[in-house]
Amino acid sequence: MAAKRYVDVFEMYNRCVVGDRISEEDWDYNIIPHNAALMKQRYDISFGNRIIPNDQDMVDRLFVAGVDMLLTSGIYNKATGTRMLITEDELYEGLKMAPRKLQLGSGKDSIVCSQRRGNSINKPIIEGGPTGAPLTEDLYIPIIESYAQEPAVDTIVSGVLRTVKGSAAEKNTPWEIRGALAELSYTREALYNAGRPGMAI
Repeated sequence: MAAKRYVDVFEMYNRCVVGDRISEEDWDYNIIPHNAALMKQRYDISFGNRIIPNDQDMVDRLFVAGVDMLLTSGIYNKATGTRMLITEDELYEGLKMAPRKLQLGSGKDSIVCSQRRGNSINKPIIEGGPTGAPLTEDLYIPIIESYAQEPAVDTIVSGVLRTVKGSAAEKNTPWEIRGALAELSYTREALYNAGRPGMAI
């Protein structure tokens, strides 16, 4: 029987509120490793000396193992310290609802991110940037600009400011919000400087 609808963010939150209470340590060091070992055995997963499998049967088993892993383990919410579970029907309904392609960015700098399969002739989307690494205010714009000026880079992943106007951008403080706004502003300035103002962030 198909799920009536996919599990949206509101339903996910409601399930997390009443979900099984699990410590992050138990999740990271017991539940996930135990279930991963179980899936490896259950689906005869072995890579040998290959990092990327080229055997279609192995690829299919990996997908089924991934589905089983999600349904068995659930999804951990660090903020609530709980786990939510979904059904197989809900998972596949969510996959059906997922967009097949997304337009990222705007104007001449926009790109289309679409589904790729093995050995695709379409090039992958290349994201460039310091990817959440802490950066100083004086170097933030030049670093982002250096990534944006590379023709191979399609989108930018920003860094994290250590300080904003000299004050530490500590989490759970107003400075964290100001830091996030400054990061966005500085990133946009860097993209403009690099001649790619419509690049997706």
